[in-house]
Amino acid sequence: MNFLRHLRAVVLLPGMALVVIPGIVLLTEDVNVGWGLPGPLRFIPPLLGGGLIAIGLGLLGWTISLFATAGRGTLAPWDPTQQLVVRGIYRHVRNPMISGVLNVLLGEVALAGSLPLLFWFLLFFLANSLYIPLVEERGLERRFDSDYLRYKQNVPRWVPRIRPWHPDLNA
Repeated sequence: MNFLRHLRAVVLLPGMALVVIPGIVLLTEDVNVGWGLPGPLRFIPPLLGGGLIAIGLGLLGWTISLFATAGRGTLAPWDPTQQLVVRGIYRHVRNPMISGVLNVLLGEVALAGSLPLLFWFLLFFLANSLYIPLVEERGLERRFDSDYLRYKQNVPRWVPRIRPWHPDLNA
């Protein structure tokens, strides 16, 4: 049952953003692997894209695992974590899951050589840049009160801290 909760959340949220919408976009246009670059340079975008996708999927897997174990919930707003997650990558940055999705999307752009996918990446980033501070963070403040406010003061939203934040210290 727990596995199905997580599977549903992953399929409906990152699955739509990373597979369904890009798939529809790519069905309606020509793919331009290598971006039309000459000779050996045409291998750079696919290699860069593959690297970004690998990093993004790694971040997604790590964050989903932390939500399930430390947070006792899922990534879905309808089935949120019961505990504030301040372990692992969350000690460096508040939104590593979205960073993972953005990495995968940008990797897809590089891999496919697709300007419409680049537009989707920018739209997704803009939507989350508005949603996270206006909706998600306000909800976290209500649910976790001073614990989240302290976390928010010490851990940046997008650009990771070099040193991990330790909630038990005043740093």
